[in-house]
Amino acid sequence: MKDIFRKKSVKSLLQETEGEKSLKKALGSFELTMLGIGAIVGSGIFVLTGVAAAKFSGPALVLSFIVAGLACAFAALCYAEFAAMIPVAGSAYTYGYAALGEIWAWIIGWDLILEYAVAIAAVAIGWSGYIVNLLKNMGIELPASLVNSPYDGGIVNLPAMLIIGVISILLIIGVKESARFNNFIVAIKIGIIFLFIFLAVGHVKPVNWHPFMPYGFNGVLQGAAYVFFAYIGFDAVSTAAEEVKNPQKDLPKGIIASLLICTLLYIVVSAILTGVVPYLNYMNTAAPVAFALEQIGINWGSALVSVGAVFGLTSVLLVMMFGQTRVFFAMSRDGLLPEVIGGINKKTKTPVNSTIIVGVVTAIIAGFLPIGIVSELTNIGTLAAFIIVSLGVIVLRKKRPDLQRPFKCPLVPITPIISSLACLGLIWQLETATKIRFIVWFVLGVIVYFAYGRRHSTMNGDPASSEE
Repeated sequence: MKDIFRKKSVKSLLQETEGEKSLKKALGSFELTMLGIGAIVGSGIFVLTGVAAAKFSGPALVLSFIVAGLACAFAALCYAEFAAMIPVAGSAYTYGYAALGEIWAWIIGWDLILEYAVAIAAVAIGWSGYIVNLLKNMGIELPASLVNSPYDGGIVNLPAMLIIGVISILLIIGVKESARFNNFIVAIKIGIIFLFIFLAVGHVKPVNWHPFMPYGFNGVLQGAAYVFFAYIGFDAVSTAAEEVKNPQKDLPKGIIASLLICTLLYIVVSAILTGVVPYLNYMNTAAPVAFALEQIGINWGSALVSVGAVFGLTSVLLVMMFGQTRVFFAMSRDGLLPEVIGGINKKTKTPVNSTIIVGVVTAIIAGFLPIGIVSELTNIGTLAAFIIVSLGVIVLRKKRPDLQRPFKCPLVPITPIISSLACLGLIWQLETATKIRFIVWFVLGVIVYFAYGRRHSTMNGDPASSEE
């Protein structure tokens, strides 16, 4: 049983990024920052803000975003240290392999498979809803049977399946092309947010910010837990590590810069929203940005929000699928999943087989199954990954202080401990049903590891790559 805790040396992990099974290096700090923004800023900024202000934080929603941003920042610093030190595809899975051992790497990899798959399907269904609504406002109404799953009274959610297909093709074409497309749609998304700021800032009434904390500081913390999930996505930047031209410098920049930019955008938008309209007025609206614009006489606000959400969700979908395929690729290269999954296109140097598998499976889920409460599995999966990475920083600092660390997480072990505790606290607040589903998936993963992964691990025949 000792072999299940075998660790992969950093040296062997870095050697894997060379040769036939390596990915094309084509990304810089700008592309990484845009990938991070693309993953983080989805529909959350257009949906979560109103309910959070009305039910939890009031005008102090700006503080809730700051608290949630700080909680994410602690985890981001841990990710930045690992990403610069081990610039290899796989993100938390790879870091777990180096710091905690194979079984922990498998568990977090299995966790990431669930996290990304559910997120991709949920985002695709959300994208379908927005595009159907946008087309309806333009006078184009699609048959209900082709935009809803069988469980929702339809035959298939065709738009959700189609967008996954388009993104899959784009990812197969090449990482540079995917990054350019992401840059384009992120620029449009941010442009729409800035347009809202420009249109609404002149209508802010400071009186609406009083009382500032109507629900007290406890309300601020509850609001922070609610909006925390608007930040999920920055970790996907680290899955691109192997495709970065200068990973030691650019990965920490991309991770931290994307989180900082998104935090600033969230703070400004939430301040304007609560300044334009009294916070209690957002209680029953699912589109607070559109609602605020309508209150100041800009009635095309809903169309603006729909366009922003479509572009926002497209970039989220692109980065989530990118992350999922890289985790699959890394696990396959290590032998924990079948080798065929890690097949690379010799011309484009992209993991074409894992992209096809991810595309087909998630398209089926999005087209034929309802997501509902299962989408919360994305949240618990992400938080579990944050905890593993944070603990891994402490372990590797103690056991391998000699390793070169181009970027060092400050105040270790305090920062990783705060990150872990914050994530545990947020997991505690999730629904019991979500925790049970996660445990079931975890048990299933352990069975698969002992039945296949342990027996086919590349470390079985290569003891030189291990590290005590």
